[in-house]
Parts: sequence; C-alpha cells; structure tokens
Amino acid sequence: DRSILKVKPSVIVCVPSGITEVERRAVRDSARSAGVKRLLMVAEPMAAAIGVGLPVETPVGSMVVDIGGGTTNVAVIALSGIVCDASIRTGGDELDQAIVQYMRKTYSLLVGEPTAERIKIRLGSAVPLLPEEELDVKGRDLVSGLPKIVRIDSSGVRDAIQEPISRIVNAVRRALEMTPPELASDILDHGIVLTGGGALIRGLDQLLIDETGLPVRVDGDPLTSVVRGTGKILDDFNRYGSVLTT
Repeated sequence: DRSILKVKPSVIVCVPSGITEVERRAVRDSARSAGVKRLLMVAEPMAAAIGVGLPVETPVGSMVVDIGGGTTNVAVIALSGIVCDASIRTGGDELDQAIVQYMRKTYSLLVGEPTAERIKIRLGSAVPLLPEEELDVKGRDLVSGLPKIVRIDSSGVRDAIQEPISRIVNAVRRALEMTPPELASDILDHGIVLTGGGALIRGLDQLLIDETGLPVRVDGDPLTSVVRGTGKILDDFNRYGSVLTT
C-alpha cells in the first residue's frame, strides 16, 4: 500500500553517552534522510539500565556498564538523568581485533573476525580459568599460504585481550571517582550491573569486584538489555519520556 510507505515514523535511536554534538548532528541528518518525522535519542547506558529494571527515575544511584561492539559506556544514573559517565571506544570488536593480531604474531596464522569472535566466546576470560581450556583453530599459514590448524589455550587469549579489558576497568574506576558521595553509597549497597555482549566475557564481573571492591552482576540477558529498555520507553512514555533528548 503506497499510503503506508508515505507515513513518516517517529524513531528512538540509542546513542553512546559520550556522543559529540557533531556525531549527534550526523544521527539527525541520517534520520532525516531516511524520512523520519520525529527523532528522539536515548543514551545506551540509560536504555540498558531501564532494560534491566534499575530504578532510574528515583533518587537512588544506579551504575551500569554497557559493553557493546564499538564502545563501552559507564554511567551513574539517578532521577532519570546521567549524573556522571565515562565512554570509551573500546568494546567487543576491539577484543576480536586483539585476538586476530595475537594469532598472527604468535602462530603466524591468519584468521578472520568471525573466527576471532568464536575464540573470544569459547576461550576469552578476564581472570584465570580452572582448568585452562584449549581450542583447535583453523586459518591460513602466513608463511606457506596453506590452510593450517593450531591448538591454542585460554591463558594466551586472556593475555591477548588484557589491554582492552584494562581500559574497560579503568573507565569504570574513572566513573566511580566522579560519583557524588551520596550516590556512591547507593552503588556500594546495590552494586554495578554489566550489560552488552562484552559482559559475557568470563570472569569480567569478578575482575571488577577485585578492582573496585563493589558488588557486580551480569544481567541475565545482556545482549538485549538496551533493546528491552528502549521497548519499555516506547511502552511507557509518561514514565520514561524525560530520559529522551532530541
């Protein structure tokens, strides 16, 4: 039906909490080019917090760490606003690239990003595993140019992703250092929630517990936290409309 195609929708777009005004303008321009009538934006950590059921509209401070593919967003939230945040351009994609480089340098083996992601899922960890695990990986030998299989272990993969993991931990620490004392006490009581695909890295919650001394938990379905939160906003504009920006 042509009349349906002519309808200009209203759209909510999730954006990183550290988005610049130039990037925000680019989002607006893209939406306008797509025929969007009204564009509203919500910060990804805010959507994630709503998705996991944190009381974002209350004075109680909540902290969420959303580890996506390209960015990690750390935010302390209260009264439907982000009180302080730290956003870094480090996420699951950078972990994959670190594994690609590790395979190239250590084994002279060229692997693609899908293989690197599989290695990350199977062997990736932020703390030592007991016992350490192994995996056979197929790729192309950089010396001979021929297909080759090598066996790798989780300790090597952990070393490979240590640098981006450390950047995520440092971002959490920076956000905590900026947190007002009254909200810091709330976080001490209620802890930190991890969302996004990167939250599935084994032991990341334990590493953050060790580094911060705070309770840390992973959302039950971290891959959909932001989507669930956006859905809740759409379903209840009266409750969550104040978290949106234009």
